[in-house]
Amino acid sequence: MSEIITAGLLVSGSLFSLVAALGMLRLPDTIMRMHAATKAGTLGAGLILIAEAVFYHELGVTLKVLTAIVFLLLTAPVAAHLIGRAAYHSGIRLWKKTWIDQLKDAYRQDLPPQEPR
Repeated sequence: MSEIITAGLLVSGSLFSLVAALGMLRLPDTIMRMHAATKAGTLGAGLILIAEAVFYHELGVTLKVLTAIVFLLLTAPVAAHLIGRAAYHSGIRLWKKTWIDQLKDAYRQDLPPQEPR
């Protein structure tokens, strides 16, 4: 029975990893690509790690898997945020259909600072 669960988790994790890879190839700008990589990639890697824990049935392996999943869940959003900020500050162009740019006024480099009124 554990082999069937393991196979299901491996296939699910592989499909989510495939979706992340396709998102990296097909999405139009850096911010959207990052979103695909962090969300689907983390879920895919987590499912594959859970499949490993189910297959081996050992406490040591399970603790290592849980540690790796916690590490992924803690570091992926922070890394994506920092990469997104660095990309924005380096002047990447947003997708032409992006409606809202909340950082546009906060980081205007070409205008001198305004005096308080």
